[in-house]
Amino acid sequence: MTVLDTPAGSSVPAVPGRGVVPVFVRLKLALLRNGLRQSTGRRAAYVTSLVVTVLFAAGQLIGLVALRGHAQADTLVVLLAVVVALGWAVLPLFFASGDETLDASRLVMLPLRPRTLIGALLVASLIGIGPLFTLTLALGSVIAVAHGTAAVVFGVIAVPLTLLVCVALARYVATANIRLLTSRKGRDLAVLSGLVIAVGAQFVNFGAQRLGRAGGLSSLEPAADVVRWLPPASALGAVGSASEGSYGTALGQLLISVLALGGLMWLWQRSLVKLMSSPDGSTIAAAEPSRDRSRTDRSGLASLLPEGRTGAVMQRSLRYVVRDPKTKASWVTALAIGLIVPVLNAMQGTGSIYFACFAAGMLGMQMYNQFGQDTSAFWMVALSVSSTRDAYLELRARALALLLITLPFTVLVTVVTAAVLGNWTALPGVMGLSFALLGSMLATGAVASALFPYSIPQEGALKNVAPGQAGLAWISIFGGVIAAAVLSGPVIGLTIWLHVADHQGQLWLLLPVGAVYGAFVGWLGVRLAAPRMANRLPEILAAVSKG
Repeated sequence: MTVLDTPAGSSVPAVPGRGVVPVFVRLKLALLRNGLRQSTGRRAAYVTSLVVTVLFAAGQLIGLVALRGHAQADTLVVLLAVVVALGWAVLPLFFASGDETLDASRLVMLPLRPRTLIGALLVASLIGIGPLFTLTLALGSVIAVAHGTAAVVFGVIAVPLTLLVCVALARYVATANIRLLTSRKGRDLAVLSGLVIAVGAQFVNFGAQRLGRAGGLSSLEPAADVVRWLPPASALGAVGSASEGSYGTALGQLLISVLALGGLMWLWQRSLVKLMSSPDGSTIAAAEPSRDRSRTDRSGLASLLPEGRTGAVMQRSLRYVVRDPKTKASWVTALAIGLIVPVLNAMQGTGSIYFACFAAGMLGMQMYNQFGQDTSAFWMVALSVSSTRDAYLELRARALALLLITLPFTVLVTVVTAAVLGNWTALPGVMGLSFALLGSMLATGAVASALFPYSIPQEGALKNVAPGQAGLAWISIFGGVIAAAVLSGPVIGLTIWLHVADHQGQLWLLLPVGAVYGAFVGWLGVRLAAPRMANRLPEILAAVSKG
């Protein structure tokens, strides 16, 4: 029995779950209402997302209804159900902070048993844009494949069952990972969410093109035969089986989704009990005996870095890549897009091996606005720079840290692209051209960092420029990219001449030429940027501290 809050001086035992569900429903509505009251921008974003979701759901419903009677309607329905379920499982890892009710650790002080709590939370989770979209998809799927009275009966059960499985899956994932989601790593996941969506869109586009060439949905029937036995797609697959008169198969598929819902609820309850009864990380750390702090920073891979200022600055820059959410997101975006664009174009048969230079361009852009990632902490860097020599060592070390990642990755992308296309003859030339482009971007990035620094706000995943500094960012990045292209002109011109003069057998000369030219231009750019950095330390500090 559970004791709910009652007037002072009395306590009345309450039936588990009785009266709790309406309270959590009102709580969810209050959280939505109060969240929309915080700012006009938040209201506009919510209304816009609601309108877009409703329109997209309505279009999808109309499309599914139009597929009624189509030979591959059942194939499309079960595949869509699995994709939506996958979205429900993944999205809590990126957007847990958008719904306070996903954080079950906020509810640990309530006098409620886990079974009562999960029932109320499950009902409250049915309120929102996501459940509305999923409900519309399930309804349209049933309309598309249901033929006959028995299929309609199965459909009446399948629609809410599909929605409940998706919601329970999201709740279990969020509860099991809430310690992660509320930590720094969780904030990193939120920052990277846009990248995941962008990369996923590229793969969806690639898959759609391949699907069109492979003969349409009929080529997916083998996969659909397997997926229709996986929850929650099995619930919608049961409707299709019932339409064909296979009632035993339909019952088995429906039972799989029912068992999956029960299993998810049980796992959710176990995770909730563990969360509400186990100490958090801070308590464990406080209870542990003091750790041995005698280890120095010069251990592991750090021991391979040079001594002195160069090694210290390189180590700091690499730690930014690992620990700072904005820097990490920028690097992961550059690495992913730098690999996806040339490789996917090569796989589609429409790309060129010279698309591999795109990776060097994306990675070279990480040299721009080097001091913005320091934010107001740049004052410590400024205190350590007392001469042009110090500024040169600072910029050179940052460039070397960048090269530790960009050089091997550029080689990897070039080799993979050449392997996909089978064009090994042009590999040395493309690699040399990439090295020249990378060196040119290091040079222009060093100069742009000294002349056009801007602040990177730490709050907000989508806000990468402080108010009033957008012009500086545009000048720094796009002006630098154009200048880097001009600096790479000699190597580009040599490449074009070798092709026009039909000297493909001498393209290997571009590898040493490009490597030497890129190293020289990069060194020259850092040399030219050093005195400008040394003379503008107060201006740089003021610019990067505005966020």
